[in-house]
Amino acid sequence: MVRPTASLQLDVSASGHPRTILAAAEAAERSGMDRLVVAETAHNPFLQLARAADRTETIELATGVAIAFARTPMTLAYEAWGLHEASGGRAVIGLGSQVKPHIEKRFGMPWDRPAARMREYVHAVRAIWQSWQTGERLRFRGDFYTHTVMTPAFAPDPVAAGLPRILLAGVGPLMTATAGAVADGFISHPFTSLAYLTERVLPGVRAARAQAEAEGAAWTERPFEIVGNVLTVTGRTAEEFAANLAGLRERLAFYASTPAYRPVLAQHGWQDLHEELHRLSLRGRWQQMGELIDDQVLGTFAVTGTVPEVAREIHRRYAGVVTRLSVSSAENADPELDLAVLAALRAMDSPH
Repeated sequence: MVRPTASLQLDVSASGHPRTILAAAEAAERSGMDRLVVAETAHNPFLQLARAADRTETIELATGVAIAFARTPMTLAYEAWGLHEASGGRAVIGLGSQVKPHIEKRFGMPWDRPAARMREYVHAVRAIWQSWQTGERLRFRGDFYTHTVMTPAFAPDPVAAGLPRILLAGVGPLMTATAGAVADGFISHPFTSLAYLTERVLPGVRAARAQAEAEGAAWTERPFEIVGNVLTVTGRTAEEFAANLAGLRERLAFYASTPAYRPVLAQHGWQDLHEELHRLSLRGRWQQMGELIDDQVLGTFAVTGTVPEVAREIHRRYAGVVTRLSVSSAENADPELDLAVLAALRAMDSPH
């Protein structure tokens, strides 16, 4: 396969912590990165990105990801449109489904037929946005959601940049195909090997996208994004590298213990590793779990080395496979290291 030569778009992931988000946003824009991405973990990404909008001018601001099923389409539509307004049209809305226990037991929301629900969810959000942008009557009726009331007092102003893009994350075949069918892009999970991405995920995504284009779906007028999330280990000293390495082994072990990600391990014949890690996770043996991630597993799911080495290997693996990517490392690693890797990647794509 001949790979395209277009430059990679580069995204900076930030924790979204209120104490660090403004500095992270300013550093990302100053470094010339294309997008700032905040996941929904302990903090609301829309709120923190709206704060970042006031400190930046050009960088795109994305949720990566916001939990769709924790909200109704109307709730999500308002949060996303508010960010789009506050940023002058720079919002990009990355959505994910989360897993059933979190939706039902943490958020207290319904979970059933997640891929079908997500497909309808995206259509509903776009219908709401379209009513705000054009003033046309809101008439959305589906199997999961109904939105038919929108009076002028509750409709935000139009945004000159148009509707935000919606990106969809997924791992299994139904959700990844849904991304190709209804979204403006697909977000790969960090726990995705290159083999799983290219052999199991992207063929279904691209087939669904091709069908949407053949049907003349309105959103297919915009280019489709494939977003890679690459796990890395680097450090400025041997001690920092060792600490980051241990932390990333534990992060990989957490992912590998989750039943939803078992097919990714199965791609490489590592089903037994999942079973052992899952048993340990039920007892909270996180450090012991990390010790089970050997160098072969580590090298399959992460890129390690000095900053230049990591950048070169990421470029070798992913250039031409994804259209844009972000990098992330161990939970307590210095975020400046991620910026350094991205800067080295940008330099590789820059003309000399």
